[in-house]
Amino acid sequence: MTRIIKIGMDVHKDSFTLCAMEPKFGGKDTVFSTIKTGPHADLVVDYIDHIREKMQDDDLDIECGYEAGCLGYVLYAELKARGVKCTILAPTTMMAPQGKRVKTDARDALMIAQCLSYGGYKAVHIPTDQDAAVSGFLRMRDDHKAALKKIKQQILSFALRNGLRCEANNWTQVHLQFLRYQKCDPVVRETLNEYLQTYDYLNNRIDAMNKRIHEFCQEKAYCENVKKLQCLIGIKEHTALALITEVGDFTRFDKGNTLGAYLGLTPGEQSSGAKIVRTRISKAGNGHLRKLLTESAQGICKGQIGYKSKDLKSRQEGNSKEVIAYADRANEYMRRKYYRLIRKGKKHNIAVTAIARDLSCFVWGLMTDNIYIARN
Repeated sequence: MTRIIKIGMDVHKDSFTLCAMEPKFGGKDTVFSTIKTGPHADLVVDYIDHIREKMQDDDLDIECGYEAGCLGYVLYAELKARGVKCTILAPTTMMAPQGKRVKTDARDALMIAQCLSYGGYKAVHIPTDQDAAVSGFLRMRDDHKAALKKIKQQILSFALRNGLRCEANNWTQVHLQFLRYQKCDPVVRETLNEYLQTYDYLNNRIDAMNKRIHEFCQEKAYCENVKKLQCLIGIKEHTALALITEVGDFTRFDKGNTLGAYLGLTPGEQSSGAKIVRTRISKAGNGHLRKLLTESAQGICKGQIGYKSKDLKSRQEGNSKEVIAYADRANEYMRRKYYRLIRKGKKHNIAVTAIARDLSCFVWGLMTDNIYIARN
């Protein structure tokens, strides 16, 4: 009979803590020695070999697992290349002890081994190498966008502190010309020029990255799905490509609401007996995609119901009539729902989040060709 060994790994950039456990269903689990090693896959393999030698049994089913975190998919790929079965556990789904407890690396490794043994977790989807690389590029572009936002705030604050006021709207051509050429103290002028050089650099880098993202979208692996997703208001190349590369296989979700839950867009619940209490959204899962969908929903939650801009019509060109009709119904439904929620007195942010959740359902419908039952 094959013996099952689960190895929980609490991994950090400087060290790994490994704990091997043999589950005894209906009995007391056998926990082997817990060790701390350097952060190298070869040391994990050495630990597995040591267990095999200690148990003197070649017929062992050994599986390793670690919590998704700073190492990403690197350790998984390294162990897989060495023939080791490995799983990455989603932190928000892991079975955890209730109440106060002592937290140490050894206890965390044991908890991961217990999750692997009794199924108290959901595994993280492993993207292809291409998807992971493109996703990394998209996130890097977003980091530059955040840096641009910060430098713009710093420039406005610096100008205000030094009495440089412009009547034009911020970051229009008139405003930029004012910042570049307004006469002021030489040192103030020098400081402002340094700020503006950083602003120009980030703008140029983001423009170059957007062109590269457009090239990614033209690749065979992404072209068709990107075109479909762009039929929805608020979703353009960047968001579409991020959804495709980070979600990966949309068919692993049985319905659209499940994708919404994966993205943390569904409300939590604290109910007991006849009392039902809905809480804020769970914010579990992929926070990056949740943010992108919420920003996309902001674009949906304004404008006239049924109105299609020239940009949207242009993005819809080349898609089938069925896809365009489905997207038009989705766009109209979400705008109607937003205005209905606002009329009922819902706050703007709550209504936008509800639309983002519906948007995830319609995205699932487009990506799985369930264009009639996406919200069932």
